[in-house]
Amino acid sequence: MVNLKRDLTLFDLIFYGVGIILGAGIYVLVGHAAAEAGNAVWMSFVIAAVIASFTGLSYAELSSMYPKDAAEYTFVKTAFKDTTVGFVVGWLTFVMTIIAGAAVSLGFGQYLNSLTGVGTVTGAAGLIILFAILNYTGIKISSRINIVLTSLTVLGLLIIIAIGLPHIGSVDYFETPTGFVGIFGAAAIVFFAYLGFDEIVNVSEEAKSARKNVPKAIVISVVITTVIYILVALSAVSVVPWQQLGQSGTPMALVAEQGVGAFGGMMLGIFALFATASTVLILMIAASRMLFGMAEDKAMPKALLKVGKRKTPYVCILLITAVSLVFVMYTGIKDIALLVDFSAFFVFAMINLSALILRFTQPNMKRQFKVPLNIGRVPLLPLLGFLISSYMIFNFAISLIWYGIMVMVAGYVFYKFQESENGKRA
Repeated sequence: MVNLKRDLTLFDLIFYGVGIILGAGIYVLVGHAAAEAGNAVWMSFVIAAVIASFTGLSYAELSSMYPKDAAEYTFVKTAFKDTTVGFVVGWLTFVMTIIAGAAVSLGFGQYLNSLTGVGTVTGAAGLIILFAILNYTGIKISSRINIVLTSLTVLGLLIIIAIGLPHIGSVDYFETPTGFVGIFGAAAIVFFAYLGFDEIVNVSEEAKSARKNVPKAIVISVVITTVIYILVALSAVSVVPWQQLGQSGTPMALVAEQGVGAFGGMMLGIFALFATASTVLILMIAASRMLFGMAEDKAMPKALLKVGKRKTPYVCILLITAVSLVFVMYTGIKDIALLVDFSAFFVFAMINLSALILRFTQPNMKRQFKVPLNIGRVPLLPLLGFLISSYMIFNFAISLIWYGIMVMVAGYVFYKFQESENGKRA
């Protein structure tokens, strides 16, 4: 068995979670969401937060039972007693993570372009290559850099909140162009902003006291980011009309510029670079550990298990980097984010369902964290998480649903091919 080095404390895990959640979603996609929901965009963040919270608690319980990399694969495989189903969900999670990293790196590229004139794709590709090198150097160094980037990200958002405070109450916060259809549509977009709590579990094998610390980090991260998101959304529409916000590719910089002048816009553009960079770093780490975890279980090629002198899975890192560079060539951030969100809702529905199933099939297994509010053996919050996530899947365009299905079919075909090859070698 190849072991990764356990360097991450609870403090590191919380910054890891907050860092990945507070990224492109708020700095880049809030404009797209405002175009759908108008001044009521804050309600979209509340809806997305509720859905994320239900699923986050399911992740917390499951991670206290199985603190392993490739978490989604492990949870679903165990609950359904079917490696194929587990692999398809793990595959979808892996693809989703890579695409999300590409989308966020493009957000970085947009802000870099607005500040320096460097091409969006060039900036995104450069960031991916830089973080591939950093990822190889080790989880401890990556974590320390992430703490710095996350601290600057939070500072930038606190500045937006401070800019908006004098304007709070200046607009109708229930004004929306298309009613609840727009609010739920925007919730599907901004749900991208909450992705990250799920990635904490994918570094479990590098976390100290993982069974206790990973669940705590998930809960604390979701609470912190939810409060910040709602305040930022209220501040943004208070300073900039939602119509104008919806047309901007750099919405947070626009809020700062209108609030305190050109210098403020430039300053927030710099903070946005830190925010998006932090998210890309964590997504790349998570994706490489996902691959590594699935390879450990022989669901992925054995070559992915190779670990370098710095105790990092360098083959996985190289593969993630190459695929990410391909995806950044497509610059439609909103489309990419929606595909990621569709995949996330499907995966989250399966995670909540797994938490439900395991309450019945493994009731006596020790759980360091247990989701509250139960009727008998039935945990209500995972049940609600499953129902809401399932409902949200059908809020997407049919074309996106088909893309998601094609990704899953590709994963199924790959797994069967891998299974066949393993059978031949045996």
